[in-house]
Amino acid sequence: MMADDLNAPLGQHERKRRRKFPVPIPQVIAAALALFVGVFVAWAVIVDDPFGGEPMVAVPIASRADAGKGTDVAKLAETAAGAHIANRYDGPRAGRAEGAAPNQPSGNTKTVTIIDGKTGTRQEVVIPAGNDAKEDGPAEQKFEEVTPHGPIPKIATDGTRPAEAFAVPVKPLPGRPDAPRVALIVAGLGISTSGTAAAITRLPAAVTLAFMPYGADVAHMVARARGEGHEILLQVPMEPFNYPDNDSGPQTLLTSLTPAQNLDRLHWLMARFQGYVGIAGAMGARFTASEQAFSPVLHETAKRGLIFVDDGTNPRSVAGRIAGADNLPFAKADMVLDSVPTPVEIDHALGRLEMAAREHGVAVAISSALPVSIDRIVKWAKAAEARGFLLVPITAVALKAKQS
Repeated sequence: MMADDLNAPLGQHERKRRRKFPVPIPQVIAAALALFVGVFVAWAVIVDDPFGGEPMVAVPIASRADAGKGTDVAKLAETAAGAHIANRYDGPRAGRAEGAAPNQPSGNTKTVTIIDGKTGTRQEVVIPAGNDAKEDGPAEQKFEEVTPHGPIPKIATDGTRPAEAFAVPVKPLPGRPDAPRVALIVAGLGISTSGTAAAITRLPAAVTLAFMPYGADVAHMVARARGEGHEILLQVPMEPFNYPDNDSGPQTLLTSLTPAQNLDRLHWLMARFQGYVGIAGAMGARFTASEQAFSPVLHETAKRGLIFVDDGTNPRSVAGRIAGADNLPFAKADMVLDSVPTPVEIDHALGRLEMAAREHGVAVAISSALPVSIDRIVKWAKAAEARGFLLVPITAVALKAKQS
C-alpha cells in the first residue's frame, strides 16, 4: 500500500543541493583598481612625456643668429609665453662674466629663455628691453624704496629728491618779485573724512596739508589733495612729556627706544602713503628735546630727500640745530593760528603773521582743520594778494632757506 504524502517519512527523497560559491566583492574591486593602476604606470613608462602632463604648446624657436635679421622676436616671445617662457638667472655661464649674456648685442635689449613644450630644450632669445628698462612703472616709483612695511621715500638715482620732485611751483606776484611770503599749514588731516574733504576743496592750493598716518582711507585722500595742487606733509607722532597719559598714537617715536627701533617705526609711518615733500612732528615735546633720540630721525629724513617742519610749540626743540648739521631743508612755524579757536583770535593771529612776513620776508603758521579755522584762512587768502602777500607752499620756504 502506497503511503500518501502526509504519512510519508521525511528526508527519504531529499533533492541534491547545488554547491554554492561565495563571491568576494571587496576582492573584485581591489583587483580592478590594481589593474587600472598597472595600466597607468605602464603608460607613463612607455610614453615619452618630459613634462609629465603639464600644458604644452609647440612653438618655433628662433636662433640667436636670427634675432637681428628682421625676425619679429618680440611677437615670438609673446606667443611663447604659454610655453614656459622664463626671464631667469641660472647662474654664471662658462666663458662670461656673471649676469652677462653670451654674445649679448649692444643696445637696449634683454635675453629671455624659451623652453620647448615637447622636448624640454632651452633656447635663449634676445628681445628689445623697451624704454622702461631702467625705471618700471609710473615715474613716481623712482622715489620709492620697497621695505617690509611698504614703499618709503628715497632719493632717485639721478639725485632728485622727493621734496623737489613733489614741490608745487610758485608764481610770483605780477610786478612784485620780492613780495613777503606766507606759508600756511593745515594739520591733523586724514582722521575726519568730512574735515579733510573741506580742507582739500575749500583751501587755496598753496596751503600745505599735513596728514596723520592713521586714517583708513588716508592714501586716497592724499592723492585727492595732491590732485587739487596741495603740497603734502606726513605728520609723525612723537613722544610728549606726559606720555602715555597723552598718547600720540600707534608707532609713536619714543625716547626709551633704541635708534633702530625708532627708525623701524618711522619707516612704518612713512609707508602709509606716498607723494609727500617732508615730515612734521605731531606732539613730541619730549622727543624733539632729546638730541640722542631725535638726531637719527632727522638724519634719516635728510637721507631720504625730505624736508622737516617744526611746529614751533616746543622752545626746547633741537630740530633747527640738528637740521643745520645734517644739511636738512628745514622750516619752523612762527605761530599756531588757532591756539584760541575763535574767529576774532584767528584773525588777530593772521594779522601778526602778516607783520612777521613784512619784517622777515617770510612767515610760517600752522593751524588745525577746525571749520572756524578753515573759514578764516579762506577769507584771509582772498584778500592777501591785494595787500601784497604771496601765499606759498612750505617747500618755497624750506628749500629756499637751504639754498641761501
